[in-house]
Amino acid sequence: MGPRGLLRVLDPLLSWLRCMLFCMQSTSVRIDVETHQHLKRLAAQLNTSVGQTVSLAVRALRQDLIGKELQEPLTDEEKNWLDADAG
Repeated sequence: MGPRGLLRVLDPLLSWLRCMLFCMQSTSVRIDVETHQHLKRLAAQLNTSVGQTVSLAVRALRQDLIGKELQEPLTDEEKNWLDADAG
């Protein structure tokens, strides 16, 4: 394989590496060992990465909080706003 053939093979890999370095911003989160083990097991069960599993968990928690807020009775201000004349 000549230099051009090698470049054709390596170009997709180099593009992927560039994206990993520059496109994906990340940060570290410190968790205890037991929680990390649970995350790894969940990730394996879901066939996702640990990072994707954390994202899914955060989304589920946010949805749960929204659901709990929606179950609370409306405040007087919210009732007045809903009853206001739209015209």
